[in-house]
Amino acid sequence: MAASPGAGSTKRRASPRRAPKSTPAVAKGSRKPARHSAKHGPSRPSPPPLPASAPAVVRSQKLQKVLAQSGLGSRRAMEEVIKAGKVKVNGEPATLGMRVTPDDLILVGRRQIKFKVTSRLPRVIVYHKVDGEIVSRDDPQGRRSVFEKLPVIRSAKWLAVGRLDFNTGGLLIFTTSGELANRLMHPRFEVEREYAVRLFGSLTPAQMQELKTGVRLSDGAARFEVLEDQGGEGRNRWYRAILKEGRNRVVRRMFEALGLQVSRLMRVRFGIVALPPRLKRGNWIELKEAEISELLEWAGSAPEVAEEGVSDATPPPSAGRQNRHRPRSPAR
Repeated sequence: MAASPGAGSTKRRASPRRAPKSTPAVAKGSRKPARHSAKHGPSRPSPPPLPASAPAVVRSQKLQKVLAQSGLGSRRAMEEVIKAGKVKVNGEPATLGMRVTPDDLILVGRRQIKFKVTSRLPRVIVYHKVDGEIVSRDDPQGRRSVFEKLPVIRSAKWLAVGRLDFNTGGLLIFTTSGELANRLMHPRFEVEREYAVRLFGSLTPAQMQELKTGVRLSDGAARFEVLEDQGGEGRNRWYRAILKEGRNRVVRRMFEALGLQVSRLMRVRFGIVALPPRLKRGNWIELKEAEISELLEWAGSAPEVAEEGVSDATPPPSAGRQNRHRPRSPAR
């Protein structure tokens, strides 16, 4: 499944870290993610999306959905938190399946969860990660965090859709929607991740077949859906690799299992969202409403009439000079 690169932009004034206008980041005509049950049974129909122009009416929502959209975890995880008696609504222990409104006082432990009903879609940002950044807000070693580069939001928090290793660059997606993040990341939806991989040396036909059939790792077998030779110079050779999972360092470990060393690794696509070719490293761009609606429909996640979140202001973008060098693309 090929995705055309590019990204949309909004009409608001750009920050120093914001990219110029470009083509849409959401590719057209891509295959929707699989929707298997936990036992990989028949696919299930996705819930019908709500219209983007849905009126901002006050209405109740299920408690686990409100907690998930506040960024505390997936709905399934929030159901377990409720069952464990860690949630109170208006001073009373919460029950699974109960509905809440913006007027209710919701506490998870001592943490208050606030949400408001609006007609806005969730926000989605595409960021070009630089090698040497971590995808975490807290780091005992004091390393640079991708969250330092994102715009400040006060009524919600940015959720990273998957992670990239410290030494891996490329596409990162951030959203204010816990439901969308879960739809894109959960293994049962089998969303494709595409990488540009540079190796020291080249693969033999037998090695390429083994990587597509499956190699054994310490946490189970893994395989590439697609693995294509993209050419190169000298000992370095580029490959296009696509897989449907996001285990820790899984791409590097698959090549290491065959005694091969990855010298450069970039994620260039996640589902139907591609890394815009004009988006410089360390820059971000926000998707337009039409692109967000398309992404929600593709992922089978209804646009959220309620945009909930714990107040969690992100530090302002750093004022350091932008890196003007674009990563070298693999030969096509």
